Amino acid sequence: MRTAQPRRAAAVVTVGTGPLSFDDVVAVARHDAPVEISADALSEIRRSREVVEALADDAEPHYGVSTGFGALATRHIPVELRAQLQSSLVRSHAAGSGPEVEREVVRALMLLRLSTLATGRTGVRAETALTYARLLNARISPVVHEFGSLGCSGDLAPLAHCALALMGEGPVRDAAGELRDAGDALREAGIEPVSLAEKEGLALINGTDGMLGMLVLAISDLRHLLKVADLTAAMSVEGLLGTDAVFTPELQALRPHPGQAASAANIRAVLAGSPIVASHRSPDCTRVQDAYSLRCAPQVAGAARDTVDHAALVASRELAAAVDNPVVTRDGRVSSNGNFHGAPLAYVLDFLAVVTADAASMAERRTDRFLDVARSHGLTAFLAEDPGVDSGYMIAQYTQAALVSELKRLAVPASVDSIPSSAMQEDHVSMGWSGARKLRRAVDALTRVLAIELLTAARGIQLRAPLRPAPATGAVIDALREVAPGPGRDRFLSPEIDVAVRFVASGAALRAVESVTGPFN
Repeated sequence: MRTAQPRRAAAVVTVGTGPLSFDDVVAVARHDAPVEISADALSEIRRSREVVEALADDAEPHYGVSTGFGALATRHIPVELRAQLQSSLVRSHAAGSGPEVEREVVRALMLLRLSTLATGRTGVRAETALTYARLLNARISPVVHEFGSLGCSGDLAPLAHCALALMGEGPVRDAAGELRDAGDALREAGIEPVSLAEKEGLALINGTDGMLGMLVLAISDLRHLLKVADLTAAMSVEGLLGTDAVFTPELQALRPHPGQAASAANIRAVLAGSPIVASHRSPDCTRVQDAYSLRCAPQVAGAARDTVDHAALVASRELAAAVDNPVVTRDGRVSSNGNFHGAPLAYVLDFLAVVTADAASMAERRTDRFLDVARSHGLTAFLAEDPGVDSGYMIAQYTQAALVSELKRLAVPASVDSIPSSAMQEDHVSMGWSGARKLRRAVDALTRVLAIELLTAARGIQLRAPLRPAPATGAVIDALREVAPGPGRDRFLSPEIDVAVRFVASGAALRAVESVTGPFN
């Protein structure tokens, strides 16, 4: 389950010679924003196409124009077979297998491929780029499969499935989500399929767009979820009678990591004015310090934030890239290169899986403290109404633990793996697509872990009555109780967890707390 803000009408996204923004990618991928190609991009596309067409009749071989591909690059292709070469490339490379990839991922990778076409560095015709944009605007999504990309040369198989749809071939999902033949869907949308010319097949499939699209979407989700992690950590501190003294600005400044400072400030904002915290803020309190999962929450969530910021820097550089092989350089040469290798993205995709797992691991430890009478400071066992008759949230923590265990497996890096392909021509690959796929599963798991912590903390805080929670915490609990029951006898718990997951993923939890605190850092 992805995190999402409420659906809204999206403005047109203009695809030019420069980079798209993160917001542009999210708008097209998730909110079906229409796209247009700028006039300067169309001009640059036409200029570089002239370079390719000038080479079409050249007796000297040029990779991607008059040769085969990969290990077959030594084969010189005669003029009369070069159009067939491009369509054959797409058909043979559309070799994915397994479950369908999510619609938002397909739309993101299509948009990013269009962005590279718009740079004018790929040598495609203007009508090919315009037809790609029409496909997006008609909300036609080619069927792309889970397996097929090694992350080098880019995401060949996923992009080939999209290029196949552009040719009017293969399966697609139409705007209503129905599985259709591409030719029929294009015809109904009034889109003429593309007959590929020299270089175009290669230009449509040689890029890192799939892994980049998933990276951008994951960064958007994690920036949201790490704010939620600050909220749930604060609620756990409050419900477990923890101290807020460790979150003061002067203590955080002694270790000047920006993410840590931001996280601590959010926790302070949530706990501000809490009668529960105030109730044990006295010289008579014998507790010297809280457990690490409470006391060190800003250090862990903050380090995760800083890692997300690093990943965003890498993603922003890739958004500004023109990834293809060969490329048409600005001085009019057609040059082979290695820019398609996905290593820069693969590394940060793996980094994010690590910090996602760790943020979830700490949240699960806080939840477990609520359920253990030896550590919950006066709460009932498992927060049950009648322990022994009722089991309370005992098994909700099992679910959390299972998710955290899965997250640890997902944190094993994909980028350290490499498997040779194309008769050893492509003898080192990035596995960036695999890293992106497991990161999507990790983001979903973190959402569920935080939702269970929020449920548990809310119940624990309410069991502190007649003490009242902080105004910010109270606003979150009130909003939660509009969709999920409060403390009471045991009931069917799975639907309640699902409601909490939607409460977190939809942004409702964050909106509730920010209605009191103002915008989170």
